[in-house]
Amino acid sequence: MRQKIVAGNWKMHKNAEETEDLLNELIDKLPDDIEAQIIVAPTFVNLASAVDHLEFTNIGVAAQNMHQNESGAFTGEISAEMLKSIGVNIVILGHSERRAYFHETDTLLAQKVSTGLKHDMTIIFCFGEELKDRQNKQHFNIVENQLRDGLFHLENKDWEQIILAYEPVWAIGTGETASPEQAQEMHEFIRETIRKRFGSDVAEDVSILYGGSVKPDNAKEIFSKPDVDGGLIGGAALKASDFAAIVNSI
Repeated sequence: MRQKIVAGNWKMHKNAEETEDLLNELIDKLPDDIEAQIIVAPTFVNLASAVDHLEFTNIGVAAQNMHQNESGAFTGEISAEMLKSIGVNIVILGHSERRAYFHETDTLLAQKVSTGLKHDMTIIFCFGEELKDRQNKQHFNIVENQLRDGLFHLENKDWEQIILAYEPVWAIGTGETASPEQAQEMHEFIRETIRKRFGSDVAEDVSILYGGSVKPDNAKEIFSKPDVDGGLIGGAALKASDFAAIVNSI
């Protein structure tokens, strides 16, 4: 079922004490009756405490990454089973920073997606073009290729656990934001791409989030577009009042 979702990616921010403080602020500021799924993604070392802290709230907890193998000699990595064992059932995969800084390819991400689904995890799958791709009018091709190579090996039933997050890379951490019209244009294209491969039921049910410098002052207009189902929030997720304002705008 297509759902409104606001997810906050905390990236490499907030130590243990700061994490607890921010979670307490969010509990106080976020409405109990919001008709949207709310998710936060603290750093790995604070995931278990976040799960405990949010146990009796309507806020879910996601990991920012996950290894594609079940276990093994992969120093510093985290497996799906480890995440599940501490109550984390959601994982962000394919974020532009993972693609750029850690050279994660669509082939690798397809493996991670399959591993996550095997462990019954919900996956927030990120993708999007760089500035040069848009300038060269290749942005639709880039996005289509990322979807095809990362997700087209799935079966229709798998899409019940997939959330898409479109990230125009040129609008992440730059202060630049795709216009609401640009966001809608790409989200409509994404939904049509999914429809062509998996059919209308899957395309209409999958939630597609926008992830590119969403702020309290632009969230309402972006979220009002018919194919935008929420946001994957970066910097604004680190301030409780800003994140709450974005959630309320949906």
